[in-house]
Amino acid sequence: MIDVGQIAQHVSDGDSFHIPVGLWEMLPVWLRGAHSHPGQIPLPAIGDLQLTRFMVLEAVAGLLMAAIFIPLARRMRAGGPPRGLAWNLLESMLVFIRDRVARPAIGQHADRFLPFLWTTFFFILFCNLLGLVPWAGSPTGALAVTGALAGITFAMVFAAGVVAHGLKGYFAHMIPHMDIPVVIAVLLKPGMLAVELLGLAIRHIVLAMRLLANMFAGHMVLAVILSFIAAAAKTALWLWLGVSLASILGAAALSLLELFVAFLQAYIFTFLSAIFIGMSIQGH
Repeated sequence: MIDVGQIAQHVSDGDSFHIPVGLWEMLPVWLRGAHSHPGQIPLPAIGDLQLTRFMVLEAVAGLLMAAIFIPLARRMRAGGPPRGLAWNLLESMLVFIRDRVARPAIGQHADRFLPFLWTTFFFILFCNLLGLVPWAGSPTGALAVTGALAGITFAMVFAAGVVAHGLKGYFAHMIPHMDIPVVIAVLLKPGMLAVELLGLAIRHIVLAMRLLANMFAGHMVLAVILSFIAAAAKTALWLWLGVSLASILGAAALSLLELFVAFLQAYIFTFLSAIFIGMSIQGH
């Protein structure tokens, strides 16, 4: 019988990794922990900080990025054409973010924001792909992670606007120029500034919620599809076989869709981040 809870745990954090009991019994005792429950690999605490599954997976995503892109950057710095499928694929993705996302959205100052946009794209992508690994988890299916990413983007957008216009000029450029009497302007412009600031906050809240909803929903739908197998387990054998086959085929198709969504959501988050940065730098 399929343990649907294992799939649902992809989008819920915890202080341990959950794996099938059979595989858990094959692990060494030091990895299982002396007092752990069967099927759970506990995570240690560093002082008062308890490590969680998503913390580990985010660290894994960061280490994978460093292991891949530091050697790639050294090869590119040495010159010469790209060689191999992996090099061509990664470089094409980097060029796409630069030419099709950053420069059209931000303009002439786009290149200074490329490290941030590249890092954002690949970090989200790696976290999304880790969500497809059995018994791992999807950090981008948690509001704490997507909220932190949106918060970092908000800080970058604010910093870009302040550097480009100065603190006073940044708030001033949010209000479009209007040829109106001073008395009306005193009453109207503060309200318009408040609306613009509220819109700025809402844009980044939606940025976090969009990524969260898409990654969370995919895993939950997959869990529901596979739960049909468990629900039909006590019925007739022919019905259970039919439901199982349909559920497995549906889960396989949905997993392929999730692979596409992993790339798509990383792109959308990066694209919207570039647009917000461009809006902060450029005036109305």
